Amino acid sequence: MLYDDDDDHRPALSRRLRTPGVITVAALVPACLAGWLIWHAVGGPDDSVSAKNPAPAPTGGSTPGAAPTHTPTGTTGDDKPGRGEAAGHGPLAGKVVVIDPGHNPNNYRHPTEINRRVNIGKGTTECDTTGTSTNNGYAEARFTLDVSHRLRSLLEKQGAKVELTQNDDHSFGPCVTERAAAGNKAKADAAVSVHADGSSVGHRGFHVILPALVKAGAANTADIVAPSRDLGTRIAGTFVRDTGTAPSNYIDGGTGLDTRSDLGGLNLSTVPKVFIECGNMRDPKDAALLTSASWRQKAAQGIADGISGFLHAE
Repeated sequence: MLYDDDDDHRPALSRRLRTPGVITVAALVPACLAGWLIWHAVGGPDDSVSAKNPAPAPTGGSTPGAAPTHTPTGTTGDDKPGRGEAAGHGPLAGKVVVIDPGHNPNNYRHPTEINRRVNIGKGTTECDTTGTSTNNGYAEARFTLDVSHRLRSLLEKQGAKVELTQNDDHSFGPCVTERAAAGNKAKADAAVSVHADGSSVGHRGFHVILPALVKAGAANTADIVAPSRDLGTRIAGTFVRDTGTAPSNYIDGGTGLDTRSDLGGLNLSTVPKVFIECGNMRDPKDAALLTSASWRQKAAQGIADGISGFLHAE
C-alpha cells in the first residue's frame, strides 16, 4: 500500500509514510515478538488493553518460514474461496464485520477520479490509489479481493454478518472516505482493510496498522484507538501462528504493529478498525507467498482467527 504523498517521509520504503505511535509491544525485543504475539493470541487474557503506482520488482520462489502450529479450518480449496453457508448461526452470530479489500482492479483506468482530493480530518489525500503489484503483474487489488473473499467465507461459517466495501463492482474506488463510512453505517463490531505492501527487496513480513489518536475536522478516533489496538494485536498474533511468517523487518523494529494518522480509512472510522499489510509484493520471497493460493488461505485464516478472538473478548 503506497500513497503519493509519502515521498518525503520513508525514503527506504517506496514512498510510505509512518507516524510514530504508542504501541503496547514496542519495548519488546523483536526476536521475542512472534512468541509473545502467539501467547497473546491464543494463551493471553481476554481483557487485553481495550498508495501506489506499480513498479518492477524481482520475482522468485520461496517457502514459508516456520511451519504454522495451527491447522486452518474451513478452507475451501486453493482456487475457490467460496462463501460461508451458516451466516447467522454460530459463535459469531449477531456480530457484524466489514472487510475492506484495498484499492480496485480498475483504478488505473480512472486517474482523474482517484486522484481527486478528499478530506480525512487531518488534511486531504487522494480518493484512492492504484495499489502495487508483483513483478509478474499480480496486482495488489486482485490479492486483496481474493483474501477478502476467503476471509468472508471463514467468518460467515462462524455466523458473522460480513460486508465488503467493494467487490470489483465499482468502476473505481470507492474513496477512502466511503470505505470508512461503510463500516460506520454497518455499525461494525470490527473492520479490517486488507492490503499488501510495495517496499524494497529484502523488506519482508507483514504488519498491522493501528489508528493514531486524531481529533480534527470530521475525524475523532478517541473511542476506537484502544479497541483497534486490541483487534490489531490479536490479528498480528494469529497471523504469525497461522501463516508461519514473521512480522515485518522494516516497520517499527519488527513489532508487527504500526500506528498512523494519515489514513482516511482509519481517521474517519467510528468502529474498531485496522489495516493489515500481508507482505511485500516487491520482495521475491514474499511475492512467492502472496501469489500462492494456499498461503492466501492461511492469511485469511490468520485474520479471521484474530477477529474472532477480538469479538469473543467483547
